[in-house]
Amino acid sequence: MRAFLASSIGVTCAAALVLPLAAPAGAAPDTPAHPATAGSVPAEASGPAEVPGSTQSLALNPLASPSVRATGAPAAAAAEQGLPERDVQPFSLVGVVWDDVDTELHGTAQVRTRATGTDRWSDWQDLETHNAEHSADAGTAERDSGAARGSTAPLWVGDSDGVEVRVRPETPGPGESAEAPVPLPAGLHLELVDPGKDPQELPATGAAGADRATSLGAAVLPALSRAETEEAAGLVPAAKPYIGPRPRIVTRKGWGADEKLRESGFAYTKSVKAAFIHHSATGNNYKCSQAPSVLRGIYRYHVKSSGWRDIGYNFAVDKCGNIYEGRAGGVTKAVMGAHTLGFNTNTMGIAVLGTFTKSNPPAAAVNAVSKLTAWKLGLFGANPKGKVTLTSGGSNKYKKGKKVKLNVISGHRDGFATECPGARLYKKLGTARTSSAKLQGR
Repeated sequence: MRAFLASSIGVTCAAALVLPLAAPAGAAPDTPAHPATAGSVPAEASGPAEVPGSTQSLALNPLASPSVRATGAPAAAAAEQGLPERDVQPFSLVGVVWDDVDTELHGTAQVRTRATGTDRWSDWQDLETHNAEHSADAGTAERDSGAARGSTAPLWVGDSDGVEVRVRPETPGPGESAEAPVPLPAGLHLELVDPGKDPQELPATGAAGADRATSLGAAVLPALSRAETEEAAGLVPAAKPYIGPRPRIVTRKGWGADEKLRESGFAYTKSVKAAFIHHSATGNNYKCSQAPSVLRGIYRYHVKSSGWRDIGYNFAVDKCGNIYEGRAGGVTKAVMGAHTLGFNTNTMGIAVLGTFTKSNPPAAAVNAVSKLTAWKLGLFGANPKGKVTLTSGGSNKYKKGKKVKLNVISGHRDGFATECPGARLYKKLGTARTSSAKLQGR
């Protein structure tokens, strides 16, 4: 039966049949675990085949440990929560969310998944629990809407129809009472995301304005020469602007963003003075042909599960060096994202799809970051090899209002105490700065 219900999500399988499925007991696709609030995006009705993607939200339950069962201690003392392995509707991306956006999950979250149509289960895989630093800044409408929730980073697992999850609290440290483990956040839910079908190929646009082309539904903005870039940006050649040629960009239309999911309006800042580089922490087990599906999964997870207005990143780069438009509002404009808590104003966030804590980022991805920053920072007169002073909106590294001097191309960890963008990618930022400045003609 699972084989009959399976649907491919690869780019080459855009015409795969999608059937409306009955939800498993206890699951309600696209039904938020929390009441709708003002400013949140309402869930679309589930079922119609033409609606791209879906989300299953499953409440986690206490899982008693062997020691608790042996001593007969109260179930609450078990602390661990999760779900035993079960059949579910097909999904490809998974994460865990909870009620309070200001509460962190101090512990571990792990999942096992079963490939669709098989009896093959994966090993236990870790979800990145320290994800609070990827969010809208405090005091913004997006953060304070009441819709935002705490969440782990999402993990790409590929087409799956079975899942098991366990969330364990932090082990008490030396001198701490073993009878009082760090409590897990309230309202833990497992989010299973089906990114839906890939869009049909659409022709690329010419050298016309990028924002106009995006609004007209172009799938790809082609690469431009330096002269074409300057002309498109309305720059005067005699002024010798430092701007890199526009790289090829796959638009939201190109990767299949469902524009009904996000809020209809846009949020802008005055400028783009710096770029923060991230890794998505979704793992490296994807093909580049699947990158649009990965993006649609992240987008749906950010909006439907985490309660954000749109995908958090302004741009994304896959491991083959393809560049994708992220948050809506215009690729040439200063769109406010939700990528670097405390430093979303006057900056942009670029996520390299993958996890680069122990794995080296491909050269193609680093080159794409250089090309993208040379162009976008150049539009706002920023030097990729320079420094910039930004005012913190409040983070675990810099208090609100503190003026901080940072590299124009910084890693996420420069503005927040985090592992992001992974040690291996962070080490490549010097190369990206040099290459980006060279592309600008500096």
